[in-house]
Amino acid sequence: MAYPENRRSLMKAIGLTLAGAAAGLIAGSACAAAQAANATNASTSTSPAAACSPAWARWEQFKRGFLSEDGRVIDVGSADNRTVSEGQAYALFFALVANDRATFDKVLRWTENNLAAGDLTSHLPAWLWGRAQDGNWRVLDQNAASDADLWIAYALMQAGAFWHERSYTARGTVLARHIVEQETATLPGLGLTLLPGPQGFHPNPDEWRVNPSYMPLQVLRGLAQQLPDDPRWPRLASSASTLLRATAPHGFAPDWARYRVGQGFVPDADTQARGSYDAIRVYLWAGMLDPIGSGARNLLAQLRPFADYIAEHGAPYESIDTTTGEAKQTGNAGFSAAAVPLLTALGQSALADAQAARTQALEARDAPGYYTSVLTLFGLGWRDGLYRFKANGALEVRWRAACHGALQ
Repeated sequence: MAYPENRRSLMKAIGLTLAGAAAGLIAGSACAAAQAANATNASTSTSPAAACSPAWARWEQFKRGFLSEDGRVIDVGSADNRTVSEGQAYALFFALVANDRATFDKVLRWTENNLAAGDLTSHLPAWLWGRAQDGNWRVLDQNAASDADLWIAYALMQAGAFWHERSYTARGTVLARHIVEQETATLPGLGLTLLPGPQGFHPNPDEWRVNPSYMPLQVLRGLAQQLPDDPRWPRLASSASTLLRATAPHGFAPDWARYRVGQGFVPDADTQARGSYDAIRVYLWAGMLDPIGSGARNLLAQLRPFADYIAEHGAPYESIDTTTGEAKQTGNAGFSAAAVPLLTALGQSALADAQAARTQALEARDAPGYYTSVLTLFGLGWRDGLYRFKANGALEVRWRAACHGALQ
């Protein structure tokens, strides 16, 4: 819920932004106009509409396997057929990369109606939704997850720019403000820092619990670029950059860590310094950074031991003790896909190709689950050039260049 003292300014911002929504809808983007004009001839590969809608087989497969008709991303196979806000956030991003506005709107509508009480400008989305013990479907945990909130705000603001839809921009702007006001804390010696959610991550007066994988630098920088009048976003990006390196002193990122005043970062007592299904995203986000961006090379160098492990063992580990380097089991197809951008960024193209091939071989043998599919969409979608992040965090997508070229 928005803080009362900010309510008037928030509503003013929404009103000013939404005032131009009708004009934005009329004007639209050149690509959207081309798609409408060619709706009856969408199957013609040479049409502008075809150029504006790049084929992405993995995204279509993901939609068939995990996305309901009304826009809910389902963790198929989980005991409660749950939906997490992270899945909704990622689906918004993938729909934007695919220029799939119909799916974007469907996912956004479900997210807002079911996770944010019908209003993303007033509520952070609840992180967990599913079947309750009484058999009813509803929010199961009202707490929010800041990584999902970041990706939703980022996708909304980028979509607002790409599709000339000011209502997206308005919602993204206000959601970003809620993130800063409700999901951050000023940590002595570190500064303003993103917490994993509004509640439950400050167990002691001098201790905070953090999740490095919740801090994709490109997203933080992208929001800073979109919101230049808010100095808090560059500060969040700066503390995240420090945190990512400091929590991986031996080159292996943990799932969770603790920050203690006077000590800095220490292993998380609950997860025993393990790096696994959360931490794999740290390598994924780092590998997709623009190499000329601030701190990118230092972070890549810090995480090189992860690449060295893959070179020695042929695949990523599933779990590792980040203090000793003792690894357990071999990661699945999604782990290999997530490693591809980092290996590419480190100049190990042959090793990156081998991990991409391993991903495809494992997928052919066993159908991937929700999370594996997400990691693969990110890692191999990036490898295939469907999207890139600029140094300032702005998103570049292939379809925009293809679309504009087809219209010239």
